[in-house]
Amino acid sequence: MHRSDIPLTQDLVMIGGGHAHALVLRKWGMNPLPGARLTVINPGPTAPYTGMLPGHIAGHYSRETLEIDLVRLCRFAGARLILSHATQIDREQRLIHVDGRPPVAYDVASFDIGITATMDIPGFATFGVGAKPLDVYARRWRDFLSAVEQGDTAPEVAVIGGGVAGCELSLAMAHALRAKNIQPRVTLLHSGPSLSGLGNLARQRIEAKLRRADIDIYTGVRVTKVAADHVALHDGKKIPSRLTVGAAGAVPHSWLSQTDLPLSDGFIETTPDLSIRDDPSVFAVGDCAAMPFAPRPKAGVFAVRAAPVLFHNLRAALTNGPRKPFKPQKGYLKLISLGEKSALAEKFGLALSGPMLWRWKDRIDRAFMKKLDDLPRPRPAALPDLVATGAREVLGSKPLCGGCGAKIGNTVLNDGLSLLQHPTDDTILSTPGDDAAVLRQPGGGFQVISTDHLRALIHDPAEMARIAAVHALGDIWAMGAQPQAALSSIILPHMSPALQSRTLGEITAAANDVFSRAGATIVGGHTTMGAEMTIGFTVTGTCTSSPISLSGAQAGDVLVLTQPIGSGVLMAAHMEGSARGADVAQVLAEMTQLQDRQAFHLRHAHSMTDVTGFGLAGHIAAICRASHLSAEILADAVPVYAGARALSERGVQSSLFQPNIENAPTLGRQDPLFHDPQTAGGLLAVLPPADAEAALCNMAAEGKKAWIIGRMIDGEGAVTIL
Repeated sequence: MHRSDIPLTQDLVMIGGGHAHALVLRKWGMNPLPGARLTVINPGPTAPYTGMLPGHIAGHYSRETLEIDLVRLCRFAGARLILSHATQIDREQRLIHVDGRPPVAYDVASFDIGITATMDIPGFATFGVGAKPLDVYARRWRDFLSAVEQGDTAPEVAVIGGGVAGCELSLAMAHALRAKNIQPRVTLLHSGPSLSGLGNLARQRIEAKLRRADIDIYTGVRVTKVAADHVALHDGKKIPSRLTVGAAGAVPHSWLSQTDLPLSDGFIETTPDLSIRDDPSVFAVGDCAAMPFAPRPKAGVFAVRAAPVLFHNLRAALTNGPRKPFKPQKGYLKLISLGEKSALAEKFGLALSGPMLWRWKDRIDRAFMKKLDDLPRPRPAALPDLVATGAREVLGSKPLCGGCGAKIGNTVLNDGLSLLQHPTDDTILSTPGDDAAVLRQPGGGFQVISTDHLRALIHDPAEMARIAAVHALGDIWAMGAQPQAALSSIILPHMSPALQSRTLGEITAAANDVFSRAGATIVGGHTTMGAEMTIGFTVTGTCTSSPISLSGAQAGDVLVLTQPIGSGVLMAAHMEGSARGADVAQVLAEMTQLQDRQAFHLRHAHSMTDVTGFGLAGHIAAICRASHLSAEILADAVPVYAGARALSERGVQSSLFQPNIENAPTLGRQDPLFHDPQTAGGLLAVLPPADAEAALCNMAAEGKKAWIIGRMIDGEGAVTIL
């Protein structure tokens, strides 16, 4: 039996994208556990690597260099990634509560959520920023540096906390400002009598370096208030500061105190196998964990060393196997950035510094990131030596895409449907090619009905349900109708009854949220199990006047598009592991957005459709054929998702790309993205120029985007890209 045929029976949920979890994801992708479903919950698509943060602040590394791409890692590991905050754990019901969506069930859970540096000082929450979470601080720093460069604020910085982190960040920020030919004023504030976290020799060298960098050091002080332009001390002194950074020790996430997890000073208390006391199904690792069996300072090295043990013990928890203890080393090497490309190394009380040590640190940091970035590409399953003629050609060199990329080409579709006869019942008014069938209502008005389903693009059932619901609603909106009712059609992969219940619950809750906000009701459906997850909906809608068809466009009308294109390329690249996680996250978020307001403002369109599987060119061509016109499209006016252009130029294509070109060849400038199949794509409306401008203004007033991308002209079906 192939491992993919083994039913899913256990849910492993990893909360947080810290260093240990990132390494576990890589190991999981190399050696997954059949029957286990993996979920990762993290607020963003990337997680910053702490070791390179001072170098990024100093200007030595780009933002992308220090970001761990969790989207790519999760895809490699076969895990779903939920981009949100965990807010609570219910250990009795085995649920993780998540901001903005229903709870996520677990059989085994693991925490690696790091720490914060939020300080309980008046004004800090408003005017200060903690050094952790790192991504929040890095973003504030970039904004501050830009404002200083533009002359909008003074280069005054205060750092609260004289440990290793405070020293590194003070030196990094001072160096970055000087590199811009700006004379900074950086002040380091520490409550203790001397800098902490260092041996005597290392502390002396760091203090000397701080003074040579003209950084003011205040020890034995207490900060009483943080304001927009200063920090107030207990003795009444005011330190000028336009950016105040908190780096005074590790602060646990406050929501942990509202749970029943065993805590030590707010950190999750663990046992030698990294699980929590009295609950072997919950684990914690990294800075959010306390290890009373082997107390250690908060340092990334321990999370990295714990990863192999965590990986083993998570699998053991899922299989009732034996566990290993974690034995952290007592001494460890500290490599401390010194602003410019120089570093200090300390171990066993000895300390050395210089550029050579920076190069050593740089190699270590880059090697860590390379391990998480250079992921093996998925290999297609090997074919038997002997297959029927044509099978290899149909399979091609890449896997079948999900979403609309898995559709049958339009030419084949038309051939397959050619035997259907046009309805003779005068209550059925459908026009070939329109988005939905049209039924005349006995009491007046019209009803439209359409059906659509999607092969899963991603591993998250709830997010996939949202995408499928929005996608199905697109046909109703494109006809100018008000959504009315929906029937679901769901295929689940083989899984245990418990996981069936969990999965159907997530799908139903997500889809119901979309349809209810669109004004429709889910009235029933059908479910079955199969080889992979597929979600679809049959949707009805009503309208009092004639529905909008493809055939009403007029010469001189302009074309309006409500979403960028390029989702097919991005999802194809995501499948092969070559897309940037942030770009994938953006396009997935766009796919789940309702377009009811856009449809409302475009309700007087002469013609309208939604851009889906046949690509932008294919849907424009459909309007041209039905309306007996041609179209001119301004290529530079067509919005494109971030990352899609570069991927397209590299030759990345969806599996429906070639059939789309054959269905709708274009004249003039050739752009592969015009043939890229879209999933839950934008509305494409044809209106008189004045009406289009008014619609764009009305949408903009509601925070909705839309673009005029071309015009209709006389002719017979040609699509020309200018």
